[in-house]
Amino acid sequence: MGERRGAVAVRAAAVVLGAGACYCLWRLAAGGRRGQRAAAGPGPRGPPSVRNSSPPASTHTMDADALQKLIHLLQATDDPLIQEQALITLSNSAAFSVNQDIIRNLDGLSVIGGMLSDCVPKVKEKALNALNNLSMNIKNQEEIQVYITQVCRIVESAPLNSDLQLAGLRLLTNMSVTSNYHHEMINSIPCFLYLLSEGTERTQIQVLKVLVNLSANPAMTRHLLRAQVPSLLLLFDNCINREILLRALAFAANLKKNVSNEDGTTIQDQYSEDSVFFILCRDSAPFAQKLASLLHHPDREVKEQVVRILMQ
Repeated sequence: MGERRGAVAVRAAAVVLGAGACYCLWRLAAGGRRGQRAAAGPGPRGPPSVRNSSPPASTHTMDADALQKLIHLLQATDDPLIQEQALITLSNSAAFSVNQDIIRNLDGLSVIGGMLSDCVPKVKEKALNALNNLSMNIKNQEEIQVYITQVCRIVESAPLNSDLQLAGLRLLTNMSVTSNYHHEMINSIPCFLYLLSEGTERTQIQVLKVLVNLSANPAMTRHLLRAQVPSLLLLFDNCINREILLRALAFAANLKKNVSNEDGTTIQDQYSEDSVFFILCRDSAPFAQKLASLLHHPDREVKEQVVRILMQ
């Protein structure tokens, strides 16, 4: 039964993934897991590992029939390596706007979204990557938004700084460009700030993209100001990575602007002493000292962001 199902999956893959990639899929479905992962056929079409093999260069030319077969492949197999390859191909295809609409119309978003429940981290990661490309489309975002809570849980539970966690943050970045879905991320704000404090530079940059998007929305201001992150001031330093520093300054500038626009309605008693509010707004002397030092930063954009904060 499983053998027959694998054969069907490989025949579907043969139509869309090309002879080289399908050879790898055939090896897997036929028991090729027993150690040897053969190269994807002659020529420079792909490296030897199935996990790292690239989809065909012509994925953007795939028509609706080919994309439908790929989507059916995801439904027809429970082999994680085949799922990964199919998701990689769909992800590359989804980088082109014409395919984003086709995949949505073929109900591909729900099929890919269903992969987020898979127990294999690599499958989840590839599904997140595919949804990330698909989320460049506003209509797609309307369907993808049903997975935001699940994506937030994945980000929270994934190993710190892992590719899975970063893939989730990239999708949340796209989904937070507009304020339409910010409310679905409120409960994850403590997690975002934890990642900002404990993550590597790569993680900090990605989570700051989400936080900057959220902080641009006045409706999110109090939720962000309540969060606790004692190490926040450490980010406002001349020795900090420029990409991190610029985004941290933009985050602070957005919040300071929103607080200023509240016309004194902010109730200070609702914030704890290690909250973002106390660090940036209430007990601002240490923050002011950091900003004064950053006025001497060699980067023009950094100095412009500092001036923007001081003018609030």
